[in-house]
Formats: sequence, C-alpha cells, structure tokens
Amino acid sequence: MAVLAGQHTTAQPSPILDGYIQEGLANNLALRQESLEISRVVESINQARSLFYPRVAFNPTYSLAAGGRRLEFPVGDLLNPAYRTLNQLTGADKFPTNIPNVNQLLAPNNFHDTRLTFQYAIFNTDIRYNYLIQKQLLSAQEARKRVVENELRYTIATAYYQYLQTLDAVRIYENARTVLAELARLNEKLVSNNVATKETVTSARYEISKVDQQLAGAQKDRETARAYVNFLLNRDLTTPVLVDSSLTRVLPESTESLADLQQTALRGRQELTQLGNSLQAAKTAVRLNEANAHVLNLYVGGSTGFQGFGYTFANQAYVVAQVGLQWDLFRGYEKRSKIQQARVQTDAMQTRLAEAQRQIQLQVVQAYYDLDAATRSLDATRSGVVNADQSFRIIDSKYRNGQALLIEFLRYQNDQLTAQFQHSLARMDVLVKRAALDRAVAVTP
Repeated sequence: MAVLAGQHTTAQPSPILDGYIQEGLANNLALRQESLEISRVVESINQARSLFYPRVAFNPTYSLAAGGRRLEFPVGDLLNPAYRTLNQLTGADKFPTNIPNVNQLLAPNNFHDTRLTFQYAIFNTDIRYNYLIQKQLLSAQEARKRVVENELRYTIATAYYQYLQTLDAVRIYENARTVLAELARLNEKLVSNNVATKETVTSARYEISKVDQQLAGAQKDRETARAYVNFLLNRDLTTPVLVDSSLTRVLPESTESLADLQQTALRGRQELTQLGNSLQAAKTAVRLNEANAHVLNLYVGGSTGFQGFGYTFANQAYVVAQVGLQWDLFRGYEKRSKIQQARVQTDAMQTRLAEAQRQIQLQVVQAYYDLDAATRSLDATRSGVVNADQSFRIIDSKYRNGQALLIEFLRYQNDQLTAQFQHSLARMDVLVKRAALDRAVAVTP
C-alpha cells in the first residue's frame, strides 16, 4: 500500500484517467447542451450583424373589392349644363356635355401594387450596441461552458477514485476471507487431533459468513461505481473500466503557498470570466439607453414598382425615395428610468462579481486545508497498517503454537482489516481532496 511523503500531495499523472476525462468532455450530455446554447448565441450575433446591411423586399399586392363606401360627386350634373351653354354661345362644340357623375368604390377593385422596397439604417444606436451586447454574452456563455468542463473533470476524477476504492475494498475482503478460511482449516485439523474444541470451527465459519456478507456489499458498490463512471462518459453502463494502479502512488508536490493558489484561482476561474463578460454587457446596456435618450437615428429608404388598376404595367411605374430621422423628445421620463434600471443592473452584477471572488478565495482555503488534513490522516493510517500487520503476525504465530485464544486471533484480525480499510479510504480521500483543490484553483489536468 502506498506511503504518502510530504505535507501537500498530488496524484501521479494517469493516462487512463486523462483519457476518460477527455472522453467525458467529448460525450457528456450536459456539455453538449452548453455547446448548443453557444450555437444559439452565435446565431443571435449573426442576426444582430444582419441589421447593419440594407433590407430589400419584394411586396406585390392585388386587391378585389365589392360593396362598402363609395365616393359620389355630381361632377356631370354641375359641368354638363355649363358646357352646353358655352357651346351655344360660341356656336361650336368645344366643351363636352356628357361628363358622367363620379360614383367610385373607395375600396380598390382589380388594383395591384407591385413594388420593390429597401431600407438602410445610416446611424442607429440600437443596432450597434445590441451587436456588442450579443458578442459579450457569447463570451460569457463560452466561459460558462468552461465552468461546466472544470466541474466535469472533478466529477469524473472523483467517480474514478471511488471506483478504485471499491476495488480496494473487494480485495481487502477477499484477503480477509482467505485468512479466515485458512483459520477454519487449521481449526478443523486441531479438532480432529483433539487439540481444540468444535466451537473454534463454527466461530471461524461464522466470521467467514460475516465477511461474505460484507464482500457482497462491496461488490455491489463496485458495480454501482463503475456504472456511474460510464454514465458520466455517456456510454453503456456495463462497459469495463480500466484500472490505473499508478494512481495509488502518491508523490509530494512542489511547495505552493495558499496566497499563490488564491491568486491563480482568481486569474483562472471561468466563473469570474463569465461574470466579467456579463458585467460588460450590462455596461453596454447602459450606454445603449443613454444613446437612445440623446442621439437621433437616421435612415434612408425607398420603393419602386408598378401601381394601378389591372396588371397592365402601362403607365403604372413609380419611384419613391425617403430620408428619415427619429428622435424621441419626450416619453414621460421612460428613457431616464431605463437608464437608471440599467445602472442598477450593472451595480448588481458588480456586486455578484465581488462576491464570487470572495467565495472562490474561501473555496481555495477550504480545499487547501482539507487536503492538508487528508494528508496527515493518510500518514496516520499508514502507521496504523504497519502496527496492525505486525500485531497480527505475532498473534497468528502464537495461535498456531497454541499460545493464544481464538478470540484474540479474531480481534487482531479485525483490527488489521479495519486498519487496511482506513488506509484505503484515506489514500483515496487524498486523491479526491487533490482533485477538489485543482477544481477550486481551476487547474486543468
């Protein structure tokens, strides 16, 4: 069993575990969701960028109408008598006398408007700042994905360590059963030679049954731990998991102060990057609302096409050009309220960033001292295993020579089993605490 040297430790590099971590990063469903969310934000940026280009649309319409209001004007009744009189005075038919009265349906019937329109924003603060906000939100989303990746690395590593610990537990129980089976065979020989009584055999068999029960539980834990590792890797839950025995060798790490680890965490934690980009987006939103309150928008546009009754296109062509300004002079102090609201959001984001920095520093402190305590505990359990092994060898020799009782043998054997379990748990706890410190400092394996 591995011996820990030094106060602060780090696990040996493991190609197998690193491979599983990379497989998890490639296949994990939670990371796939984050990738899809990034793709969604990228499309939002493309949509915001499209507003910088002119918009051209083809809009043909054709109308049929019946009934409804009419425009009635007796133009014939008014002009025909006057023109008839003028013709009589001049002795010539210079003026028409058959002008009909106007009786026009207001809703256009058999009318078409076939046109091509375009619009282009020369200066629009909404378009400009919205594009910047979407880019900053994309950076925040990418940082969030890296946060999930960091958490997934820790989760896969701890799940793998737990699987190794269950293998260790099965091995310890199997070794204990071998020892007890040998004890039962020894007691049977002693009974057959009338050196011991029969209860020594039954007691040994009872101890074997207890170990069998514990072994069954350990085997169940092994299968459950393996299924969890495969779940994190998004593969079949019964897939075999390779064992890297090098992880049981723990070596001292280079000395690194707590203050240095905290500064590394503040530089590397993607939670801070995510909040920083969100803060920039909030500041951009303040500038957007301030620009809306003081800066006008300028655009140009126009349309060209054909308009008239019937699809003849003869003498129906037209062209319209437009230049427009938009400047809201007063909207009931709505814009001032929006500016203040955006500033409050910025202050809230700044506060969240400061709080996250302090929380990360606290996480590093906790992980640092958790690893320190786990390291000391491992050293103590190593000493316990050495002493328990020596004591058991002595009592085993005495029992074989008839100088110790069965109850003493079983007690020392149980002490040895307990010491081995404590050392196994302590060794894996060091690896888990090291992974927790790496997560807190944002160290990438």
